[in-house]
Amino acid sequence: MSDLKPILVTTAHRGVFAGLVSADTDLGAKTLSLKDARMAIYWGTTKGVMELAETGPTGKSRISAKSDIPVLHDVTAVFNVSDAAWAKWVAA
Repeated sequence: MSDLKPILVTTAHRGVFAGLVSADTDLGAKTLSLKDARMAIYWGTTKGVMELAETGPTGKSRISAKSDIPVLHDVTAVFNVSDAAWAKWVAA
């Protein structure tokens, strides 16, 4: 697990996902694979989508069950996720 890192991904289809990728993943790719991914169904933030990467989901956020995503298409942005934020994603 030490070679995996958490990221937040947005897509052209308004999807917002957090999941794990290998440390050597090309984050500039238009498609990505995510392990233990979760989707933000409702952000519930006051500081926008980047708050999900910095501090994680809030009490108002609605987060999906986890699943591996073999291919996530049309990636528009990738954000690093802090350890504290990832812990909240996992607990959501």
